Amino acid sequence: MQSPFELIVFDFDGTLVDSQARIVSAMQTAFEAHGLAVPATGSIREIIGLHLLTAIARLGSGLNERACLSLADAYKSAYADATAVPTPLFDRVEETLRLLGQTHLLTIATSKSRAGLNSALVNLGIAEHFIDSVTVDECAPKPDPEMLRCLFERYAVDPRHTLMIGDTTYDLEMAHAAGTSAAAVAFGAHERQVLLDCQPLFVVDDFGDLPRYLQRLTARSP
Repeated sequence: MQSPFELIVFDFDGTLVDSQARIVSAMQTAFEAHGLAVPATGSIREIIGLHLLTAIARLGSGLNERACLSLADAYKSAYADATAVPTPLFDRVEETLRLLGQTHLLTIATSKSRAGLNSALVNLGIAEHFIDSVTVDECAPKPDPEMLRCLFERYAVDPRHTLMIGDTTYDLEMAHAAGTSAAAVAFGAHERQVLLDCQPLFVVDDFGDLPRYLQRLTARSP
């Protein structure tokens, strides 16, 4: 039986990589350096996946554009300096990508910058598993569907034959807006129930379970 999906699009932070602690640390450092109230960990988790300036504006209500830009620069610097905070792949990511890559086109759609993504892919040793990627530098930020539409066009893939996999509601909302299917991982930034409210095809607790869930969908497809 043939899989109903030709193209699989992954989010990066919180889906492939456990970077939440580093993101939280860098954001809190940036706010503290500006003498502002430091956002709680839970509040920062809620904005992971958004464009950086949008995320900062939500965390610091009432901040003007200049302050948001300054905080964004401080965040980037703090993130780069936070080398003591590990950002490992989640368990079984590499072996699962290798397996899925045998039968699907694998790509990434992320709110990271192009430079940040390229560096992370090389450092983690997983660049070879992806045929392409789109970042917030090149397309409108999530949940706008432009990232996915860009990939549809590049590879002449029907949205109905594409699956978006992410850890936030922004990933799932982007997929729905693009007319494509979505699935979620429950070990990232957003809680399981919040993800379920977006009606993904499935939610996995272990990245290594993805092939099994995809096989089930294949068995159901006509």
